[in-house]
Amino acid sequence: MKTVIKSLAIGAALFAAPLTAVADGHSDNLKYVLVSHAPDSDSWWNTIKNGIALAGDQMGVEVEYRNPPTGDLGDMARIIEQAAASGPNGIITTLADYDVLKGPIMDAVASGVDVIIMNSGTPDQAREVGALMYVGQPEYDAGLAAGLRAKGDGVGSFLCVNHYISSPSSTDRCQGFADGLGIELGNQMIDSGQDPAEIKNRVLAYLTANPETDAVLTLGPTSADPTLLALDENGMAGDIYFGTFDLGAEIVNGIKAGVISWGIDQQPFLQAYLPVVVMANYHRYGVLPGNNINSGPGFVTASGLEMVEKFAGEYR
Repeated sequence: MKTVIKSLAIGAALFAAPLTAVADGHSDNLKYVLVSHAPDSDSWWNTIKNGIALAGDQMGVEVEYRNPPTGDLGDMARIIEQAAASGPNGIITTLADYDVLKGPIMDAVASGVDVIIMNSGTPDQAREVGALMYVGQPEYDAGLAAGLRAKGDGVGSFLCVNHYISSPSSTDRCQGFADGLGIELGNQMIDSGQDPAEIKNRVLAYLTANPETDAVLTLGPTSADPTLLALDENGMAGDIYFGTFDLGAEIVNGIKAGVISWGIDQQPFLQAYLPVVVMANYHRYGVLPGNNINSGPGFVTASGLEMVEKFAGEYR
């Protein structure tokens, strides 16, 4: 599997946290809460849940996953506030919208709760809210790498199916792809919503109105799965260039069938697993990595599917 990573790691001096709050190495009652922006309907986050659960078992700490059922970011902000008030040793959270979430995150840090940002946001934003570090994929750079790859494959226009348009990270993926192609994003990005039937209909409508579109880019299983159905219905499956972020059972099947050219794996398992390991060792022994951790991106193609297929939707 080819991995294209542009390091955004910030030096240890920027993230070196004071060790005054570090435990004495014998803390056996550590508790961490992971808060995501994902709605209950988004199955991609099952891998995150598996990652935090396994890390909790291996490190001997209590872990809990919380999220806003509908994906509402206002609800997520309140969940972070509630999590901080419950007195955990640490909070691991996505930063899906900096303006909405920075307040409760900074309040949690001010109250003495250690925070690690994962999955969304940026290393710079993590530093600004006082987090220990950032674990995730640099989304714009991932989109840029995908766009450069697609340009090399002859793509000149595309449809970006954005199922979570309220998240700046999602738009960064589409913008990076356009920049990699060297074209304007413009109206090539659509707000598809998250209802599978609506996503399918909007993809069909766009491709009917823009039949010369060279490629489709989806941002995860939520948009990829209905897009597969749309392309099957309009006869474009296997003919139009199709790339997607993230992995899932149907995406893996699409890659195997030659309908999807590649999937970008940001390794969500690591995004949940590593923060628990880092925090537990920090609280027990005062050790902390000096840099952020890039969990992706890596391109998954038909030639590298064996391990991915085995663990898709579970650990990949």
